[in-house]
Amino acid sequence: MIELQGFGDQIAAGAITTLRVAATSLVLGIGVGLCGAMAKLSRFHALRRLADVYTTIIRGVPELLIILILYFGGTVAMTAAFGRYVEIDAFAAGVFALTIVFGAYATEVFRAAIRAVPAGQIEAAHALGLSKVHTWRLVIFPQMWRYALPGIGNLWLTLLKDTALISVVGLEDLMRKTGVAAGATHDPLTFYTVAAGLYLFFTSVSLAGLTLLERRANRGVRVAD
Repeated sequence: MIELQGFGDQIAAGAITTLRVAATSLVLGIGVGLCGAMAKLSRFHALRRLADVYTTIIRGVPELLIILILYFGGTVAMTAAFGRYVEIDAFAAGVFALTIVFGAYATEVFRAAIRAVPAGQIEAAHALGLSKVHTWRLVIFPQMWRYALPGIGNLWLTLLKDTALISVVGLEDLMRKTGVAAGATHDPLTFYTVAAGLYLFFTSVSLAGLTLLERRANRGVRVAD
């Protein structure tokens, strides 16, 4: 049995914070990714170019740098705006950074998933007199999720582990709590092993859930022999 030397409650609180950051970033990131995919598939050149610039920049810069730029850059901007020192909330900065990172990768996943929907079904929807909104809601979106789910699942697992990066700006997440415990007890092996075990538990549960979701999404789908 691992002895946590009184830090068990703090580590549990840090784990909850980690899950809150990941879940919030996931929901917001899916929204950003859908908007980005629709922009890339838009008939308007300006929207396509804007989406291209967004995904190129975000996917080309390390997540840690994005977190640091948004946190410290936001602090400088807010201080200049209000004329006094204003520190950006670590939770808000972390969620915002992870959201735009997740959204950039999700944009490409959703774009590919939308294109995977058979064109014949979209043409049939138009032939039946469905508007563009109804075509998206009734034909494209329900099928798009089946194609996008594996990619989004992989992005979620990456996001879950990337939350550890936010500890550098002071967020009291799992990584920071275990770091404090390791420093206070001079027993880093024990506490970092606990952190690794918790991250592994989160990803294992996520994998089980994603497997169930994929099975549900693929119900009734025929696989060619």
